[in-house]
Amino acid sequence: MSNPTTINKYGADCQNCFGLCCVALPYAKSADFAFDKNGGTPCKNLQSDYRCRIHQDLRKEGFRGCTVYECFGAGQKVSQTTYGGNDWRENPDSAKEMFEVFQIMQQLHEILYYLNEALHLEAARSIHKELQAALEETENLTTISPAAILDLDVPVHRAKVNELLLKTSDLVRAKVTTQKNKKIGRGMDLLGAKLRKADLRGANLRGVLLIAADLREADLRFADMIGADLRDTNLSGADLTGSLFLTQAQLNAARGDGRTKLPAHLRTPDHWK
Repeated sequence: MSNPTTINKYGADCQNCFGLCCVALPYAKSADFAFDKNGGTPCKNLQSDYRCRIHQDLRKEGFRGCTVYECFGAGQKVSQTTYGGNDWRENPDSAKEMFEVFQIMQQLHEILYYLNEALHLEAARSIHKELQAALEETENLTTISPAAILDLDVPVHRAKVNELLLKTSDLVRAKVTTQKNKKIGRGMDLLGAKLRKADLRGANLRGVLLIAADLREADLRFADMIGADLRDTNLSGADLTGSLFLTQAQLNAARGDGRTKLPAHLRTPDHWK
């Protein structure tokens, strides 16, 4: 049985971050953002204390995109560990480098999130030693110098880790995947699909496009959700208990209600209530 607190260790701690996602990342005016912003430019809503002026009203103010971003704890790691608490406002010469490091660190912390979850799955016990080694290797990469981080080949490292995550997924889903579910494969386009009450136990939904799909009351227990696009997916009444590699950002992008069952380490998004 997994420990929700332990799995959730790779989460954002905005109080110990220098508002890096609000500065480093670019975005364009759209349904997700109320105005254009260049990368490296502070958002107009970022205050001097690095807190967001409209954090409680992001969706209402036209910043839905902010609510579906997850740094997996990279913000505080870069702010407090990599740069030792020296912020970009007081140290402008390091600002550009810090913003670039943050974007790489976010990728490393996402990898750590998935590895950490895999290590808490009993069905994957046979490869826990390999998973632990991969987690420790990745953790070590997050503590090297900024220059070394910028020189990392993250795609190569991610591909190596992904082999372990695939093994984990296969081990967990082996006993629940049905022949029908095997017809749904990674990367499929199920945009707007009508899947209400569908039995998707143990399905491989890796990278599947489920934008605006109807998954009301669907059975998604032990489905592999890594990289699945859940923007505006209707998960009302769906059962996601035990689903693999699901993130809070994915849930924040979806729709649901109080009947939706989630893994213990994730919370019901405020806009579902």
